[in-house]
Amino acid sequence: MKASRISVLVLSLAAAPVFASDVDLSLTNDSVKGQVNVFGNNNDLQLGAGYTYHEGSRHIGNIDFHAQGRTALGNLPTTAGIGVRGIAWDQDNADGGAVGLGGFATVNIPRAPGLSFTGGLYYAPSILSFGDSDDMTSLELRANYRVIRNAEVFVGYRYLNTELENSSIDINLDEGVLAGMKIFF
Repeated sequence: MKASRISVLVLSLAAAPVFASDVDLSLTNDSVKGQVNVFGNNNDLQLGAGYTYHEGSRHIGNIDFHAQGRTALGNLPTTAGIGVRGIAWDQDNADGGAVGLGGFATVNIPRAPGLSFTGGLYYAPSILSFGDSDDMTSLELRANYRVIRNAEVFVGYRYLNTELENSSIDINLDEGVLAGMKIFF
Protein backbone atom coordinates (compact mmCIF):
# COMPACT_ATOMS: atom_id res chain seq x y z
CA MET A 1 0.00 0.00 0.00
CA LYS A 2 2.85 2.41 0.90
CA ALA A 3 4.60 1.75 -2.44
CA SER A 4 1.41 2.49 -4.38
CA ARG A 5 0.99 5.88 -2.65
CA ILE A 6 4.57 6.80 -3.45
CA SER A 7 4.05 5.68 -7.07
CA VAL A 8 0.95 7.86 -7.39
CA LEU A 9 2.87 10.85 -5.96
CA VAL A 10 5.80 10.32 -8.36
CA LEU A 11 3.49 9.95 -11.38
CA SER A 12 1.50 13.03 -10.39
CA LEU A 13 4.67 15.10 -10.10
CA ALA A 14 5.98 13.76 -13.42
CA ALA A 15 2.73 14.82 -15.15
CA ALA A 16 2.72 18.24 -13.46
CA PRO A 17 4.53 20.15 -16.26
CA VAL A 18 1.60 19.41 -18.59
CA PHE A 19 -0.82 21.59 -16.60
CA ALA A 20 1.21 23.40 -13.94
CA SER A 21 2.84 26.75 -13.47
CA ASP A 22 5.13 25.46 -10.71
CA VAL A 23 5.91 22.39 -8.63
CA ASP A 24 7.08 22.76 -5.05
CA LEU A 25 8.80 19.92 -3.12
CA SER A 26 9.72 20.26 0.56
CA LEU A 27 10.99 18.10 3.42
CA THR A 28 10.89 18.35 7.18
CA ASN A 29 12.50 15.83 9.50
CA ASP A 30 9.18 13.92 9.64
CA SER A 31 7.38 14.71 6.37
CA VAL A 32 7.56 15.23 2.63
CA LYS A 33 5.22 17.57 0.73
CA GLY A 34 4.52 18.10 -2.96
CA GLN A 35 2.50 21.13 -4.16
CA VAL A 36 1.38 21.94 -7.71
CA ASN A 37 0.06 25.40 -8.63
CA VAL A 38 -1.77 25.81 -11.93
CA PHE A 39 -1.44 29.53 -12.75
CA GLY A 40 1.56 31.88 -12.70
CA ASN A 41 2.11 35.00 -10.59
CA ASN A 42 0.72 37.25 -13.34
CA ASN A 43 -2.73 35.62 -13.31
CA ASP A 44 -5.60 37.04 -11.26
CA LEU A 45 -6.46 33.61 -9.82
CA GLN A 46 -4.43 30.75 -8.39
CA LEU A 47 -5.46 27.12 -8.04
CA GLY A 48 -3.24 24.52 -6.40
CA ALA A 49 -3.20 21.08 -4.83
CA GLY A 50 -0.77 19.38 -2.50
CA TYR A 51 -0.08 16.14 -0.68
CA THR A 52 1.95 15.59 2.49
CA TYR A 53 3.08 12.24 3.85
CA HIS A 54 3.95 12.48 7.54
CA GLU A 55 5.87 9.74 9.31
CA GLY A 56 3.50 7.41 11.14
CA SER A 57 1.06 6.92 8.24
CA ARG A 58 -0.52 10.36 8.36
CA HIS A 59 -1.72 11.63 4.98
CA ILE A 60 -2.58 15.29 4.44
CA GLY A 61 -4.08 16.72 1.27
CA ASN A 62 -4.84 20.32 0.39
CA ILE A 63 -6.62 22.25 -2.34
CA ASP A 64 -6.05 26.01 -2.63
CA PHE A 65 -8.05 28.74 -4.38
CA HIS A 66 -6.92 32.39 -4.28
CA ALA A 67 -7.47 35.76 -5.88
CA GLN A 68 -3.95 37.06 -6.38
CA GLY A 69 -2.20 40.15 -7.61
CA ARG A 70 0.89 42.27 -7.51
CA THR A 71 1.27 44.99 -4.91
CA ALA A 72 4.02 46.53 -2.79
CA LEU A 73 4.93 46.55 0.88
CA GLY A 74 6.74 49.83 1.25
CA ASN A 75 8.97 49.83 -1.82
CA LEU A 76 9.24 46.04 -1.98
CA PRO A 77 7.47 44.31 -4.91
CA THR A 78 5.01 41.74 -3.56
CA THR A 79 2.70 39.06 -4.91
CA ALA A 80 -0.23 38.49 -2.55
CA GLY A 81 -3.22 36.16 -2.54
CA ILE A 82 -6.39 35.97 -0.47
CA GLY A 83 -8.57 32.89 -0.50
CA VAL A 84 -9.22 29.45 0.93
CA ARG A 85 -7.22 26.31 1.63
CA GLY A 86 -9.14 23.07 2.06
CA ILE A 87 -7.19 20.56 4.13
CA ALA A 88 -8.07 16.91 4.76
CA TRP A 89 -6.03 14.52 6.90
CA ASP A 90 -6.18 10.82 7.65
CA GLN A 91 -4.34 8.49 9.96
CA ASP A 92 -5.15 5.09 11.42
CA ASN A 93 -7.41 6.11 14.31
CA ALA A 94 -8.73 9.56 13.27
CA ASP A 95 -9.39 11.79 10.28
CA GLY A 96 -10.77 15.21 9.59
CA GLY A 97 -10.26 18.46 7.80
CA ALA A 98 -11.24 22.06 7.40
CA VAL A 99 -11.63 24.92 4.96
CA GLY A 100 -9.32 27.68 6.17
CA LEU A 101 -9.60 31.34 5.23
CA GLY A 102 -6.40 33.31 4.78
CA GLY A 103 -3.75 34.08 2.26
CA PHE A 104 -0.11 34.36 1.30
CA ALA A 105 2.45 36.98 0.29
CA THR A 106 5.83 36.76 -1.42
CA VAL A 107 8.03 39.80 -0.92
CA ASN A 108 10.96 40.30 -3.31
CA ILE A 109 14.11 42.08 -2.17
CA PRO A 110 15.36 44.26 -5.09
CA ARG A 111 18.76 44.94 -3.49
CA ALA A 112 19.41 41.18 -3.34
CA PRO A 113 18.35 39.78 -6.74
CA GLY A 114 16.83 36.32 -6.40
CA LEU A 115 16.02 36.68 -2.68
CA SER A 116 12.40 36.67 -1.51
CA PHE A 117 10.39 35.83 1.59
CA THR A 118 7.05 34.00 1.58
CA GLY A 119 4.46 33.65 4.30
CA GLY A 120 1.05 32.02 4.37
CA LEU A 121 -1.55 31.82 7.14
CA TYR A 122 -4.97 30.07 7.16
CA TYR A 123 -7.44 29.56 9.97
CA ALA A 124 -10.60 27.45 10.09
CA PRO A 125 -12.94 27.74 13.09
CA SER A 126 -15.09 24.81 14.16
CA ILE A 127 -17.92 25.82 11.80
CA LEU A 128 -15.59 25.22 8.82
CA SER A 129 -14.11 21.98 10.20
CA PHE A 130 -15.28 18.40 9.76
CA GLY A 131 -14.55 14.88 10.94
CA ASP A 132 -12.38 14.74 14.05
CA SER A 133 -11.11 18.34 13.58
CA ASP A 134 -12.68 21.12 15.62
CA ASP A 135 -10.52 23.92 14.24
CA MET A 136 -7.34 24.18 12.16
CA THR A 137 -4.39 26.56 11.81
CA SER A 138 -1.88 26.43 8.97
CA LEU A 139 1.25 28.60 8.92
CA GLU A 140 4.25 28.50 6.60
CA LEU A 141 7.17 30.92 6.51
CA ARG A 142 10.17 30.63 4.22
CA ALA A 143 13.14 32.38 2.65
CA ASN A 144 13.58 31.70 -1.08
CA TYR A 145 16.57 32.11 -3.37
CA ARG A 146 16.14 31.93 -7.17
CA VAL A 147 19.16 29.89 -8.28
CA ILE A 148 18.33 30.00 -11.99
CA ARG A 149 15.50 31.57 -14.00
CA ASN A 150 13.13 28.62 -13.52
CA ALA A 151 14.15 27.17 -10.13
CA GLU A 152 14.55 28.31 -6.55
CA VAL A 153 15.57 26.72 -3.26
CA PHE A 154 14.10 27.60 0.10
CA VAL A 155 14.27 27.04 3.86
CA GLY A 156 11.59 27.81 6.39
CA TYR A 157 9.11 26.59 8.96
CA ARG A 158 5.75 24.80 8.60
CA TYR A 159 3.04 24.44 11.27
CA LEU A 160 -0.28 22.64 10.76
CA ASN A 161 -2.38 22.14 13.89
CA THR A 162 -5.89 20.93 14.67
CA GLU A 163 -7.86 20.53 17.87
CA LEU A 164 -9.72 17.25 18.14
CA GLU A 165 -13.50 17.47 18.30
CA ASN A 166 -15.13 16.90 21.71
CA SER A 167 -11.80 17.31 23.53
CA SER A 168 -9.19 19.94 24.20
CA ILE A 169 -6.37 17.90 22.65
CA ASP A 170 -4.29 19.70 20.02
CA ILE A 171 -2.46 17.68 17.38
CA ASN A 172 0.39 19.08 15.33
CA LEU A 173 -0.35 17.35 12.04
CA ASP A 174 2.89 18.66 10.55
CA GLU A 175 5.48 20.91 12.15
CA GLY A 176 9.13 21.63 11.67
CA VAL A 177 11.95 23.33 9.88
CA LEU A 178 11.74 22.67 6.16
CA ALA A 179 13.94 22.79 3.08
CA GLY A 180 12.94 22.39 -0.53
CA MET A 181 12.92 23.51 -4.11
CA LYS A 182 10.42 25.05 -6.51
CA ILE A 183 10.50 24.55 -10.26
CA PHE A 184 8.70 27.01 -12.58
CA PHE A 185 7.29 26.03 -16.00
